[in-house]
Amino acid sequence: MKMLQVLCSMSFTKKMLEGMYRPKGNLSVQIFNNRFPNRVGLGAGFDKNASHLQELEALGFGFVEIGTVTPLAQDGNPKPRLFRLPQDKALINRMGFNNDGVEIVAARLKEWKERNEKRTNRLIIGGNIGKNKITPNEDAWKDYESCFLALHKWVDYFVVNVSSPNTPGLRELQEKEALRKIFAALQIQNSKLKIQKPLLLKIAPDLTLEQIDDVIALTLEIKLDGLVCCNTTIDRDKLSEASKIKSQEIGAGGLSGLPAKKRSTEIIQYIHQRTNGQVPIIASGGIFTAADAKEKMDAGASLVQVWTGFVYEGPAIVKNICRGL
Repeated sequence: MKMLQVLCSMSFTKKMLEGMYRPKGNLSVQIFNNRFPNRVGLGAGFDKNASHLQELEALGFGFVEIGTVTPLAQDGNPKPRLFRLPQDKALINRMGFNNDGVEIVAARLKEWKERNEKRTNRLIIGGNIGKNKITPNEDAWKDYESCFLALHKWVDYFVVNVSSPNTPGLRELQEKEALRKIFAALQIQNSKLKIQKPLLLKIAPDLTLEQIDDVIALTLEIKLDGLVCCNTTIDRDKLSEASKIKSQEIGAGGLSGLPAKKRSTEIIQYIHQRTNGQVPIIASGGIFTAADAKEKMDAGASLVQVWTGFVYEGPAIVKNICRGL
């Protein structure tokens, strides 16, 4: 976020940023009934409140996932809650779904969409939705439904986030019956609306093969539009010894970046093979370069998201990946 603030404080106009960082040529692709300007997006957790869409579009992103958004505003976990492990090109975060609440975010998105709706090749917006910390799991479906209805007119697709390790008990909602309850509610609401929006599920890289098989079975059964693979991990085994020591000092949180790359690719490949490519996948986890993005696409991903890579590689990451691809 500081990167965007610096660029804005230097009085860069959107046109100047686009000239420096926006990929050249026609790179658009049709997925989820949306025309994406290119295949490289920004994962949820960076622009949580839809406050920097103009700057992010100028930096060349084909899509941005805002959120995670919850019905009520919440402060998230105590600071500090974001830590670098530069030796491993990794981050640990325990943000805890800090956001302004769905009403304020929806108002910002409404303004954005009304200004940009008629533009061709515009930035695609995904809505990443979650539950409030105070909401018990048995009522979680109500929070997801509330966010879905509030954001439906203003985003292009939805991602249900039940895989963050930073909200107590949230990952319990990855179990098959809990997911069925959430998506049943969303699909009922979606079917009532004139325009149906794609519904995706974001999964954790820490699932067992049995749990992944359950996700696959449910995805095919209820006809989800796609999956995001993967969220941050609680596994520290891929860290260097120095970073393992530092991570112990840091404590709890989700690990992202280069150490998450291999597992993410393995899960994408597994799902792609088990579904015969029927399920579109957005890849997330350890993407820094065009080679990293190509690895994910070769494994079966249709789109890729960066987050930690954006932090380490800087504002030219989208242009560099698109040029390399």
